[in-house]
Amino acid sequence: MNLFLASLLFSVIILIYWIILELFTVMFRITGLPDDKARFQVLSLLTGAGFTTRESESILSSKMRRKLAQVTMLFGYVFNISIVSAFVNIFFSLKSAQVDNFFLGIVVPLSIAALVIMLIRTRFIRKRIDMLLSQIAGKIMKQDKVNTVLLMDYIGHDSIANVILKKIPEHLQHKTLAESRLKQEHSILVLLVERDGFKPEAAVAGTVFRPGDRLTVFGRYDEISRVFQAEERFF
Repeated sequence: MNLFLASLLFSVIILIYWIILELFTVMFRITGLPDDKARFQVLSLLTGAGFTTRESESILSSKMRRKLAQVTMLFGYVFNISIVSAFVNIFFSLKSAQVDNFFLGIVVPLSIAALVIMLIRTRFIRKRIDMLLSQIAGKIMKQDKVNTVLLMDYIGHDSIANVILKKIPEHLQHKTLAESRLKQEHSILVLLVERDGFKPEAAVAGTVFRPGDRLTVFGRYDEISRVFQAEERFF
């Protein structure tokens, strides 16, 4: 393999690696992890560093996140081997490369890769990429048709969970939060509502649930799953 092809292959693998990083970050965000924690955990898993002990309970407590972590590590092993192999190809190609081909063989492919990364990190393009990756992640995790629930933390016998509503249960349709009597009859507190990708806001008495809402709720995990007709699903 000549120097140019080796460098181009290395650049392509780096770009794919970045896309995989973003995709798995979105998938962990779907499970209820904050963006910063999701990104850090995915980067740790992909690089083979594992996940931090302090935050490991947030992954180990959820069947979905455990499976997702396993898949992330498998992708990490494959891409780490690919990156090392591509780098070795570049090293051996350097020996046979002429000096005048050095710029074309290394700097050009890496510059193109850097330019592409800079472009996809602009606000407009990044927003479109996030929307596309969210759609792909939702289909992979089968969250396009069913309500899903993810455990975030335990507090005594109760739990904090993340509920994504794809369809509103019949007993909650066209009712405000106050009218639903979730607190009085089911001991469920709706803490936050994230809608249309905007920053989560505190739920109020007049809040009416809509398809696509992401709820942060507090109560017994089995009761939350039953009331919102939600399942923990993955693959």
